[in-house]
Order: sequence, then C-alpha cells, then structure tokens
Amino acid sequence: MKSVFITGAGSGMGREGAKLFHAKGWRVGAVDRNDEGLATLLRELGDDRLWTRAVDVTDKAALDGALADFCAGNAGGGLDMMWNNAGIGESGWFEDVPYDAAMRVVEVNFKAVLTGAYASLPYLKKTPGSLMFSTSSSSGTYGMPRIAVYSSTKHAVKGLTEALSVEWQRHGVRVADVLPGLIDTAILTTTTNHSDDGGRAMSAEDLRASAPKKGMMRLMPASSVAEAAWQAYHDPKRLHWYVPKSIRVIDLLKGLSPEFVRGRIAKSLPALMPKRQ
Repeated sequence: MKSVFITGAGSGMGREGAKLFHAKGWRVGAVDRNDEGLATLLRELGDDRLWTRAVDVTDKAALDGALADFCAGNAGGGLDMMWNNAGIGESGWFEDVPYDAAMRVVEVNFKAVLTGAYASLPYLKKTPGSLMFSTSSSSGTYGMPRIAVYSSTKHAVKGLTEALSVEWQRHGVRVADVLPGLIDTAILTTTTNHSDDGGRAMSAEDLRASAPKKGMMRLMPASSVAEAAWQAYHDPKRLHWYVPKSIRVIDLLKGLSPEFVRGRIAKSLPALMPKRQ
C-alpha cells in the first residue's frame, strides 16, 4: 500500500488531497494545527488507512516525531510521497505588516518546508519512485505587492524545489511543486489586511461572485490542486505544476521581460495598489 504524508491537511487543498489519495487506496498521514479539522476528516474517512495528529509544522521535534510514527506503520518503514502544504498569509503594505506576523509567515510557509524536507528524506530514500511535493503559489512566479513576504516565501519554495530536484536524483527521490492561482480556500477570506486603506478580507460569497469566470485568475476549487498532486506523483518528468495551467504564462513572460510583467501586475490589480498621499 502506498503512503502520503500531508501537512495542512485539516482544510482546503490539504484536506482535498487527503480525501483524494485515501479514495485511491493510499495510506494517508494528515497533520494540521487545526485539530477540529482533522477530527472532521477522521469522522468522514475514518479507517485504518487514515492517520491524523495535531502538529505545529514550525515545531521540528513534533514534525519529526509525527513522520517517524506514521512511517513506522508503512511497509518497509518508508514513504511514497511527502506533501509540504501548510501555509498562512498576511496582507498589507510591507511596512504595515507587523514584524512578528511577517516572521510567522516565513516560519510556516518556508522554514516548515525545509523541516519537512529534512524530516522526510530518510523515509523517501527507502522507497523507489518517491516524491517530495510542496505547495508554492502563482505569487511564486513574480513578486506580488501587498503580500510581499508571502510571495517571497513561495519563491523560496519554488527555488528549493528546483535545487533539490537535481540534488536528490542521487537518492532516487523526485521533487516537484504546485503553483496555484486563486483557489477557493479559507486563506483568501481569513488573511488579515494590516493597512488602513479600505482593503478588507472578502466573504466567501463576495469572492466567488467577484472572481473572474475565465482566465488564469479565475477561482479554482481546492480539489484541482489535489488532482495536480495526484498527477505529479504519476508524472516523473514535470517539475512545476500550475493550477490553472495558464499560470505558467507568468513564468514565461518574466523570463523575457520582468519589467513588462511588473507593469501588467500594477495595471491589472488596482485593488492591491491603491494610491497613498
């Protein structure tokens, strides 16, 4: 039986991933600091193929221990797939976001991915064809205003993915990531706006009503990212998975002219770039 360990599995993309891999017959390790979300998942899917634990992914000892305990129940003590998915966001002008809040984003969105890489490698090395998969973001293709720290962490995840995809070839371990665009998850409606300029977190209903119906910034379901994770395990050639696929255009254009992309972002996202006196 194949196995996957997913961080941030109590809601959103991680939850959908746990459901999909479980439905495919995999043994699923689901961790999240949100124990209520895990309890709901356990009630919905609960059987001996679903393993859950409340874990703060910024706590190295806790994540190490969770992986060790989960993998002890796998055939050969290995792991087929590690999905570093946990993430948080803070928004606002850079100088308005409190330092501690910004550092928390770095801790969860990037440092925890590093921790997950260190913690999972011994188990991935035991398993032929294994994969470390991480959640980056469309904001990891070009630096995004008003979410500067979040965007920077997602660039870091993308860079780490590219580096380890080469390094870990010597271990027989594959590395890939997913770069989602606008995904219908709680982070979109719960992220704190720290700037007093009229910005606010939108309700889920407002977000769904106002989001583009077409194009790369259309609102996508969390299940679409879970499907990308499933496909990534079965496609050893692709490094970056874009959801939707048209997000890749940003990467391509940035390579040709980063100044052009900067101008387009400033023009197309006026709500994120209000004028200040």
